[in-house]
Amino acid sequence: MTLADLGASAGVAAMVAYAVLGGADFGGGVWDLLARGPRRVEQRAAIARAMGPVWEANHVWLIFVVVIFFTAFPTGWAAYATGLSAPLRVALLGIVLRGVAFVFRAYLPTHGSGEHRWGAVFGAASIVTPFMLGACVGAISSGQLRVIDGAVVLVGSPWAAPIALAMGAAGASLCAFLAAVFLTVETEGELQEDFRRKAQLAGAVVVLGAAATIPFTRTGAPHLWSGLMTRALPIVVAGTLAGAGAFVAVSTRRYRAARLLAIAQVALVIVGWAVAQHPFLIFPDVTVAAAAAPASTLRFVLWSLPLGLAIIGPSFWLLFRVFKGDAARLT
Repeated sequence: MTLADLGASAGVAAMVAYAVLGGADFGGGVWDLLARGPRRVEQRAAIARAMGPVWEANHVWLIFVVVIFFTAFPTGWAAYATGLSAPLRVALLGIVLRGVAFVFRAYLPTHGSGEHRWGAVFGAASIVTPFMLGACVGAISSGQLRVIDGAVVLVGSPWAAPIALAMGAAGASLCAFLAAVFLTVETEGELQEDFRRKAQLAGAVVVLGAAATIPFTRTGAPHLWSGLMTRALPIVVAGTLAGAGAFVAVSTRRYRAARLLAIAQVALVIVGWAVAQHPFLIFPDVTVAAAAAPASTLRFVLWSLPLGLAIIGPSFWLLFRVFKGDAARLT
């Protein structure tokens, strides 16, 4: 692999970390918004307990993604930020609003209409944000975001192309599935059964969404479809099997196995897309090699990553050990 490929791989790894950890948080907001039934208050309380200690820390991985691509692929990042400024602004606004709503709702002195309003903001932003991020991924694969002679040219609205909308919906549904599976591990009794049923529902939606995305990918991004059916096919198959395994595991109440398989599914979806998309950062004009920074910059980024992970990795381990360990769930 070249230095540019290594830099892109590091960026994809950070995307996986954010999709798994941040995606579970977004999915928690989805289920908070959709909480129904006699235990809806308890469901929302369980979501808040699960998210509360870690939701801010999980955005570290988004910072990793931005820093890696901004530094290692400056021209590619400039094209992203310019051509996708509208959906990226909506996504960033959603991140801010859901954080503000989550905190304001938690610290309201009394229960009332204000709590419900902030809850609605929290839930809606939790759907809009992963949808927009998924739409951005679809846009850079659609061929409607062009970079010609250094200038960004939009063919229509690439983030509103059918493949972009399909990927946005797929991203939001994957977050909901991931969160529901995670919450089956962190709850007990009737609440656990509630989230088990939600995981089954979300899993069915993920399958239907994936099936609906196929024709849009074949017609809207034939190069991506070709990559998925050739060099990325083993990853696609592995991701499909992981998703099916997660659904079976949660249906048979093997929740820890379901969590591991759901994580694998999300990771393989992102890696499969990246392998199929390679060598393009933006199809068909910007390749990984062409957008890469000088070799000295790439070396600096790649040597810096282990140092940063040596600090962040143990910190995350301690955070999850303290707030997500068995002893923490029993208190």
